[in-house]
Amino acid sequence: MSGANGVRQLLLGRLGLDAIPYHEPILVGTFVVVALGTVAVLAALTHFRGWGPLWRDWITSTDHKRIGVMYVVLGLIMLLRGFSDAVMMRIQQAISFGNSGGYLPPYHYDQIFTAHGVIMIFFVAMPFVVGLMNFVVPLQIGARDVAFPFLNNFSFWMTAFGAVLIMLSLFVGNFARTGWLAYPPLSEAAYSPDVGVDYYIWALQVAGVGSLLSGVNMIATIVKMRAPGMGLMRMPVFTWTALCSNILIVAAFPVLTACLALLALDRYVGTHFFTNGGGGSPMMYVNLIWIWGHPEVYILVLPVFGVFSEVVATFCGKRLFGYASMVYASVVITVLSYLVWLHHFFTMGSGASVNAFFGIATMIIAIPTGAKVFNWMFTMYRGRIRYEVPMLWTMGFLITFVVGGMSGVLLAVPPADFILHNSLFLVAHFHNVIIGGVVFGSMAGITYWFPKAFGFRLDPFLGKLSFWFWLIGFYFAFVPLYALGLMGVTRRLSHFDDPSLQIWFEVAAFGTALIFLGIASFLLSIVMGYRHRDRLRDRTGDPWNGRTLEWSTASPPPPYNFAFTPRVHDKDAWHDMKQNGYVRPTDGFIPIHLPCNTAAGFVLAALSAVCAFGLIWHMWPLAGLAFAALVFTTIRHTFRYDCGFSVSADEVASAERRRTRMLTEHA
Repeated sequence: MSGANGVRQLLLGRLGLDAIPYHEPILVGTFVVVALGTVAVLAALTHFRGWGPLWRDWITSTDHKRIGVMYVVLGLIMLLRGFSDAVMMRIQQAISFGNSGGYLPPYHYDQIFTAHGVIMIFFVAMPFVVGLMNFVVPLQIGARDVAFPFLNNFSFWMTAFGAVLIMLSLFVGNFARTGWLAYPPLSEAAYSPDVGVDYYIWALQVAGVGSLLSGVNMIATIVKMRAPGMGLMRMPVFTWTALCSNILIVAAFPVLTACLALLALDRYVGTHFFTNGGGGSPMMYVNLIWIWGHPEVYILVLPVFGVFSEVVATFCGKRLFGYASMVYASVVITVLSYLVWLHHFFTMGSGASVNAFFGIATMIIAIPTGAKVFNWMFTMYRGRIRYEVPMLWTMGFLITFVVGGMSGVLLAVPPADFILHNSLFLVAHFHNVIIGGVVFGSMAGITYWFPKAFGFRLDPFLGKLSFWFWLIGFYFAFVPLYALGLMGVTRRLSHFDDPSLQIWFEVAAFGTALIFLGIASFLLSIVMGYRHRDRLRDRTGDPWNGRTLEWSTASPPPPYNFAFTPRVHDKDAWHDMKQNGYVRPTDGFIPIHLPCNTAAGFVLAALSAVCAFGLIWHMWPLAGLAFAALVFTTIRHTFRYDCGFSVSADEVASAERRRTRMLTEHA
């Protein structure tokens, strides 16, 4: 019997029936809903014979446009999961007063707020901005694809399988109860002996590799693959902000990888990098995690600054005001974002001189950000503003983000931060910046480039409805948290004894309900847009009268993007072409070589997730076999013949003639 137990222990590690949370009705209900939804999707794919196209056109695709769309779809799926966590937290806080403990036990609540932060940053915000960059940047710089198409596919699937590990923790085992940054000593084995922190470590390691490789790929694409004539100071502002963001990714994500690797060594091997008793220091972890963490905020917000620049110029019918200052401001933000990380722990006794340096640096970074805000406002000044849905998101951003920025400058003052740091004021500030900046910008970008990706617009009425629900819901949800924070109410608590606070949390819960309606309206706008796609179809390729190069291609663009490599003579390349009487060529087409699809990216990412699962549960044979298979598949793919296929000159000519005829008929 002991031998059988030994074999079981070797093969299954810590995994057993007790790891299945069948005694938790909320999790059981969630599992049933997810299982039914999965079965429905699988049945639909089988009924409509969608497996072949799904595998051929999406899962194995190396086309940057399809990969960009998959990133955004992943972000939307994880938004539903992360927002459901937010709803559960708000309901719990709204009803748990006095003798009522609410409906969530503390250990479950702690998992929820940890998972909410991790999912929203790593698996919602990151996929949104990386997806937009993937789709738009090659089209804006006149490239046919990214520099490394296979690496692009692999990067996406690493991110997706990181999300799979997070979702798996909901039904097998549990998630970390440490907060979204997993500070030691709480994340050390002595205080978190279960698998929650291990899920955290390996999910972020898998997804982090994908983000890092995506950053390398995008930098190489922007630096080496721009169209003739597109010097650095002729690049669209969105491409500039994408370049700055990806430089930060390459600089910051190795720090996160090293930090989590050291924490893993503490938990698995018994080292003491972050344990005081063993000669380590938890403060080293805090420094390392925030050396990644604060640049991460700008990794997310810089690309949406580029989105707003494109949207404002298009819907005001004007050249963007202060192009050079926009570029310089982006570069300054990139540099300064690496010099302000310590303001996240002013309360930890660094000393007056250190606090003063980082406080001043934090205030200074508001200057280039403010310059951008004024440039957008001057672009709107005397412009013919069209209040289409992307422009509404931009207007909402200008108001909301400035409020969040001002509260951030307040927190940059060390004495003020000492009082407010551990309060709900900080939670309100962070959401003010992320929702008002990243989420609003992502919604603006998705709406703006959706017709370019699919050939039809989203339903405009539902899009406007989504915007207003989001905007009003945000203020209802988070202004009460500013007030509660100023009252000294501590964050991360699931239960409050003072009944006078309840009304504030009830108002916040009402705001969350409005945001839910905003998300539902957005998803419904996609459905209704598809149903009425003939009415909303764009036959010009340029539904918004855009100004940059991506609008010169068909909607959706062909696999090769451009039949001829465009030549750029001005910053607003497409606007310049139209002003000079651009005529589409009708001859001189040549065959175009494109990279073939590959299953290796999906397989490598899946093996990485299996290896991570084995490490989480101490299933050493599984982890070892998965790692060996990972190495073998990597070597095999490395020496694989780099296949591709050609689109013949006749096919290119036929497609371009159809495009020209369609434009002529529309005119």
